[in-house]
Amino acid sequence: MADLKITRRKLKIAMIAMAGVDAVALILMFSPLVGSSATRKQELQQLSDEERQKTRQVEPLRGLDKKIVLAGQQIDQFYKQRLPDKASEIVDELRKVASENGVKIAQAKYEAKDQEDVGLTPYLIEANCQGDYLQLVRFINGLERDRVFFIINSVVLGDAQGGSVKLQMKLETYLRTGA
Repeated sequence: MADLKITRRKLKIAMIAMAGVDAVALILMFSPLVGSSATRKQELQQLSDEERQKTRQVEPLRGLDKKIVLAGQQIDQFYKQRLPDKASEIVDELRKVASENGVKIAQAKYEAKDQEDVGLTPYLIEANCQGDYLQLVRFINGLERDRVFFIINSVVLGDAQGGSVKLQMKLETYLRTGA
């Protein structure tokens, strides 16, 4: 009989412990700390949306180290192909594009500015040209498409005499220094 009493006592303790665990589980289930199932699903959805948004934000940064190296190579290639290292090349190229399009350069003023930190020297050009309207349009288009990088800052059309139009333009380009 003593064994039965000990077993009964152990069963009561086990049942009380299980009831206690059930009570704690019920409290946690309905507790505001844990929240309802719908609240947990909503929170999970919100966190998933945030994760997708953050992933989209960092997507352009993936492979940035390779993009920087590629950009450096492209800049070097641009400098070598489109920027001359002698001022005479700028003058020759401007005159070549003018003659190809039937435009006469009446006067041109070239001015080199102070060298920039990146190894380039800005070169400003003011030119007075003359030709018919279509030739001048082709000349401007030719400058924009030329292998030498020209930036056209301003264009002023002057009076026309006998089909010939005067054009004043300000251009800018760069010389490679330390090449």
